[in-house]
Amino acid sequence: MKTISIAKDFSVYPGGRTPEDGPHSGREFREQLLIPIFDGNERVVINFDGVRGYGSSFLEEAFGGLVRCGIAKEKIWGQLDFCSSKDSIISEVKRYINEA
Repeated sequence: MKTISIAKDFSVYPGGRTPEDGPHSGREFREQLLIPIFDGNERVVINFDGVRGYGSSFLEEAFGGLVRCGIAKEKIWGQLDFCSSKDSIISEVKRYINEA
């Protein structure tokens, strides 16, 4: 099982929703690191620890945006696991996926 650490593999300072909002946006994270996961069938753990904080726009765009990009929720749940010392982040991400 592969792990993607947002802090180590992307940025300690995740940004806003889109690149127009500044660097390290949710869209960039989705396009660079999340969407390629779904080219295969490997389970991947997304580790949320180690960053300076998350805006809801980053999390919604990155994870809710998967559904809007055409990735089925069943495929998302089948391939992604989440790891965080803060349960509230995982709950928020799951809500964004379910509501997308």
